Amino acid sequence: MKILVVLFVIFIVGSLFSALYFLIKDKGQGERTVKALTVRIALSVTLFALLMLGYYFGLISDKL
Repeated sequence: MKILVVLFVIFIVGSLFSALYFLIKDKGQGERTVKALTVRIALSVTLFALLMLGYYFGLISDKL
């Protein structure tokens, strides 16, 4: 589960930096920035849902 979370975070940050790159390169005129940010949002929502499901099914514990 930890590896999955780390992979999602890496992909989210990668998508965020690709959106920044497209924003600078296209000077705000292209749609690639919007698509990259949409991917970031979808990954973030998916990660949140997976974390909630993992907690619900007992895969993630709240005890330290």
